[in-house]
Amino acid sequence: MELEADYAKAGFARRLGWGLRPAVLLVDPALAYTDPASPLFLTTGRKAAEAMARLAGAARSAGVPVLWTAVRFADESCSEAPLFAAKVPALKVFAAGNPLGGFAPPLTPAPGEQVVVKHYASAFAGTALAAWLASHSIDTLVVGGFSTSGCVRASALDALQHGFRPIVVRDACADRDGGPHENNLFDLDAKYADVIGLTEAEDALSRTNQSAPNRTTPAP
Repeated sequence: MELEADYAKAGFARRLGWGLRPAVLLVDPALAYTDPASPLFLTTGRKAAEAMARLAGAARSAGVPVLWTAVRFADESCSEAPLFAAKVPALKVFAAGNPLGGFAPPLTPAPGEQVVVKHYASAFAGTALAAWLASHSIDTLVVGGFSTSGCVRASALDALQHGFRPIVVRDACADRDGGPHENNLFDLDAKYADVIGLTEAEDALSRTNQSAPNRTTPAP
């Protein structure tokens, strides 16, 4: 609490709040993070995947778009992102044909939902995500995924830098250890995003449904 008070006194942790047209972004919800045989396995990954499934369900019920990211490389050389792969050799699990690159149960995109293929941490790096969101008049991005300190953090930061309100759902994220998970959520909440719980996110999405038309039309 002393740390939180110090940050608040300095002007951090202000609320951005929700805009009028949210979308849910599930970042790399891959089997690689929930399968104990994977080098990227997260002990809390399955629990976070269940929370992501609830988040997606709430969005669909509200007519709010759900977008997904998936890391995919042509082969184990990961030549599309050579320096990233040199830093994190375990990225080879996302080579074409490796089942660990698939979506982690119970998660699966519904028909018409956008899947953004990426090679780097941020969902915005080298992708058309920002253009898709802008063309659909999205102003708020509700984020969950793997991992908190990596691709979730990078995507939330870039969402802010592209002019979207980032809302990170703490229950729908996971990391290799509680320390990086909590520390990065704290820092995101202080500087770049609003960090909220799953129930709060579900409630906010349900209220969206009361005043907004269905927005699940896929991009052409």
